[in-house]
Amino acid sequence: MIPTSRRISHAFSASFVVLVRPLYPENVGAVARAMRVMGFENLILVAPHRLAEPTHEQARKMAVGSVDILERAQIVDSLDRVSAQVDLRVATSARRRNSGILSPRELGIRLAQPAQAKRIAWIFGSERTGLKKSEMETCEVVCRIPMAGNEPSMNLSQAVMIVLYEVFTACLAQGPDTERATKS
Repeated sequence: MIPTSRRISHAFSASFVVLVRPLYPENVGAVARAMRVMGFENLILVAPHRLAEPTHEQARKMAVGSVDILERAQIVDSLDRVSAQVDLRVATSARRRNSGILSPRELGIRLAQPAQAKRIAWIFGSERTGLKKSEMETCEVVCRIPMAGNEPSMNLSQAVMIVLYEVFTACLAQGPDTERATKS
């Protein structure tokens, strides 16, 4: 990471990126890096596969400048343990639904409004199976990344980056109320 004397803090800096049953340490590390560059600091791993631990060498290698996020990551056994820490739960899914689903851009614009909840859990499912229907039903909002083809899903760390990017840019668009520079 290139040292900088300033980092942009935003309305969702205190939110949580939650990976449910992640399988691969490379994705865990790449998610930490995506979080860092978009100004998110709190990572929770729910029932990670034995290899998808934040201490795994490949996770640390992929984190590039974000090992501190891995070191602070919470590991919990169920998604229920996350609920007490947040005001709102946002599920991400590759599944198509008829209504009530937001794109990352729509989600960012809607949630970046000053009156919205700020301690949000951005919840991403396993690389192979995504979130279970019962896990999605515990969330107030569902987000789906539009894809050009009829693909079943996309890489976990890439999906996290897309969602966090849209949320971050929506916060920046809100101006000085949600954007403040802080010393790093």
